[in-house]
Amino acid sequence: MSTDTSPSVRPRPAAGPGRARTVTLIVVLAAELMNALDGSIVYTALPSIQAGTGASSAAVQWIHAAYALTFALGLITGGRLGDLYGRKRVFLLGTGAFTAASVVCGLAGAPGLLIAARIVQGGAAAAMVPQVLATLHVTFDEGSRARAFGLYGTVMSLGSVLGPVLGGVITGADLFGLGWRPIFLINLPIGLAAVLLGLRCIPESRERDARRLDPLGMVLSGLGLLLITYPLTVGAEHHWPAWSLFMPATGLAALAVFVLQQGARSARGAAPLVVPALFRSRAFCGGLAAQLVFGLLSGVFFLAWTLFMQDGLALSPGQAALGFVTASLGEMAGAWLAMSLAARQGRRAPQAGALLAAATLGGYAWLIADRGTGLPLAWTVAPMLVVGLGLGLIGAALAEMTLGQADHGSAGSASGVFNTSTQLGIALGTALTSVVFFARSPAGSRGTTVATAFTGTIWYVIGALLAMWALMLLLPGRRRTF
Repeated sequence: MSTDTSPSVRPRPAAGPGRARTVTLIVVLAAELMNALDGSIVYTALPSIQAGTGASSAAVQWIHAAYALTFALGLITGGRLGDLYGRKRVFLLGTGAFTAASVVCGLAGAPGLLIAARIVQGGAAAAMVPQVLATLHVTFDEGSRARAFGLYGTVMSLGSVLGPVLGGVITGADLFGLGWRPIFLINLPIGLAAVLLGLRCIPESRERDARRLDPLGMVLSGLGLLLITYPLTVGAEHHWPAWSLFMPATGLAALAVFVLQQGARSARGAAPLVVPALFRSRAFCGGLAAQLVFGLLSGVFFLAWTLFMQDGLALSPGQAALGFVTASLGEMAGAWLAMSLAARQGRRAPQAGALLAAATLGGYAWLIADRGTGLPLAWTVAPMLVVGLGLGLIGAALAEMTLGQADHGSAGSASGVFNTSTQLGIALGTALTSVVFFARSPAGSRGTTVATAFTGTIWYVIGALLAMWALMLLLPGRRRTF
């Protein structure tokens, strides 16, 4: 497959007007923000949704899982669709479908319709989100790309952390007497603005020698990911029956067949769903593995931390939200710091972030062990500013250093794989929470039991951060021309 692109299908980063590139950045980041919020904003609104729609416990679980699963399953295909048929086109179609599905979610009166709309939302996000990183990669030159990716990391972190906070605030405000519905309806003006501005300002880009999509690859990758993510998502609810252990093994086998099929397809000159040449880069593979671990530790830590604050320390939802805001401020500062450090320090910037977060969490664990449930609110919240700073240094730099290894023609494929690793990590981390946290603190536990379980969980998170530090040794030591 040719890795060259022609001016007619790929924008020249330095040629476009600065204003158009700025608008492009705003539009794609607004789309990423919508996705990051919608992945987590329902958490604190679920009780109100259940009361308003009469949803059963199983239906409540699927209101969240339906989005997460379809999003994870479609990312690889969504990324490749942009490479082949135009990243602007696929982005706008995905954003339009996401916005329409959000409106249906906000108007749904029955749980079945809400779950169906969430499925469409997740599928649309899978088409929309890979184009964000790919568009940034091909639109901005090397000098400005780090700043663009830093802003992407900031938005992604803010959306995922602030989602539960906004869900609670918006639902509690009962805007216009609509209760929980504005958490979805707010996407309507944002989505419409993104589509209208995107039509005018986003440059089109795609692979030069665009060929047909790979249907067999779509089936194999989707089946493999479904068999892995489904039991990780719902297994804990069913107390991890035998099928929840068998399915991931079968999913790994399906993905192994997918890898072989992609190699064979590429060897005979057909366009693969995932470009095999990406994995010849040590830095890309290392960054991908580090991102998987990053998603895993996020899935473990933030859920356990939420339960620790509310069930362990008996803080109110508003007080717990203060912790999330503090962590978000730290992540913003870390992302901005990474923009300047990554260019000069390369992998040392995110590695420093991993060590900073690990050291701070070690001190946090000691503090909790010493003070127990008598930990003051200020001491509960303040360490998260530093933890957030470390995580921001990681997230903002990791995407740029990993995707910088991809050529412009395969940017969408690389972005899809990168985002998939994040979602798989989060699903795995959520599943591991039942092992590292709930095994010591069963549902309904309070006080010291929860605090002890959370302290134990922190050491697993520290281990994941140190593993990330080691994996990031594979990233480039300093910026170079790709």
